[in-house]
Amino acid sequence: MPESEIQSCLTTYYCCPKEFLPEFTAAPHSGAPGYFHLGPDTTCYGHLSTQTPAPTTDQPLPDATKDIAIKDNKVQLPFNPSEILTSLRHETYMGPDARSGTQSLTAKIYYAIRPFLPVSARKHLQKLRLRNWDKRPFPRWPVDFSADNLHDQLLLISLRATGAERLPFIWFWPDGKSACAMMSHDVETKTGRDFCPTLMDLDDSRGIKGSFTVIPEERYEVPASYIDSIHARGHEVAVHDLNHDGHLYDNRPQFLERVARINDYGRKFSAQGFRAAVLYRNQDWFDQLDFAYDMSVPNVAHLDPQRGGCCTVMPYFIGDILEIPVTDIQDYSLFNILNDYSIEIWKRQTALILARHGLMSFIIHPDYIIEPRARATFEALLDHLAQLRDKENVWTALPREINQWWRERAAMKLVNKGSAWQIEGQGSERARIAWASELDGRLSLEICHPDRSAAEGRA
Repeated sequence: MPESEIQSCLTTYYCCPKEFLPEFTAAPHSGAPGYFHLGPDTTCYGHLSTQTPAPTTDQPLPDATKDIAIKDNKVQLPFNPSEILTSLRHETYMGPDARSGTQSLTAKIYYAIRPFLPVSARKHLQKLRLRNWDKRPFPRWPVDFSADNLHDQLLLISLRATGAERLPFIWFWPDGKSACAMMSHDVETKTGRDFCPTLMDLDDSRGIKGSFTVIPEERYEVPASYIDSIHARGHEVAVHDLNHDGHLYDNRPQFLERVARINDYGRKFSAQGFRAAVLYRNQDWFDQLDFAYDMSVPNVAHLDPQRGGCCTVMPYFIGDILEIPVTDIQDYSLFNILNDYSIEIWKRQTALILARHGLMSFIIHPDYIIEPRARATFEALLDHLAQLRDKENVWTALPREINQWWRERAAMKLVNKGSAWQIEGQGSERARIAWASELDGRLSLEICHPDRSAAEGRA
């Protein structure tokens, strides 16, 4: 029997055998899409067949949990999970106007004068625009797990529908790592470019490699020796927009003209990844990027000019491009919007993401950590990540390594070999079998030790 669209959501996320999943159907719906809950921690946007979803999140949202029907290994849902996941990951719940922020007259004026404004002036304008950011109920600050929670709920429903005590899947990270942490550095000015050797020294002192996203035009010269020095030290180069003027996604013709040059720079720099300036994004146009991965979508975008958020702490595919989301607050926002020079918010975010076995993804600008107070904060963050690596088994990886692993994992197969499950496919020697089960009404995940037999198929 071919895999259903709903089953595909689960087999893609968990890399689990589809024969462990029940038959899913989504009930017919009518009316407009809107917001609803699936339990207390999951906010969804889409059509709902049994209740009327809310048009905004600042009013009571219906809970669709009670409308899920389970009978005879079959599950009928009052919503389509594929629609919900697309609306979250592609941020279509924000509506088309959310992607046109740089076309306003105010934005055009701001970006015209931005190169001449010191940070002290820019941050006051940005604080004014971002006022009441902490009052927004969705996405949930400081990390939103709605997309991840939706997968968990569907897998839990699968266990209940099939009567299985546990279900095998391929663990999220290589070598049984508990979670992943990734460091990236957006290089915005000549001063920041010239600080990069010192920044690489700081990263290397904690055994952490970073991705340096480089602006190829107008901001500063990008000599081959600079690119070569980053590669030579085992760090990574990615392309950061074209000229960082904030207008990449203003209109389609201009985007196509610019993206052709951006792709050329990617080949010139031997760069596999891309990030747009100011984290502006339009996922509908990502297919024009000739890169393996993108790093432009925040998990929660309350402190960014383009609001929204993908509500997941896992990489995911947008067509052929792997999206590696930004899951932790940027240094600029922390220092200049919140006026916070501690790592308490970062520690809170990393603790939440670690508990969900997700990706901790950071943007640290060399331009903003030159002065001693900011540099000391960054070093404290590096120390914290090194502790997570050494004590909590977190994988500290470059984005190209995450991209390679996530693609390999997606192509792996779990195969039942008589009395045990085995993983087949490129990179499978680093993969681990894990088991999902229900514990106290919640989904529980356990990694199978490589020396232990991944025995028994269906319990």
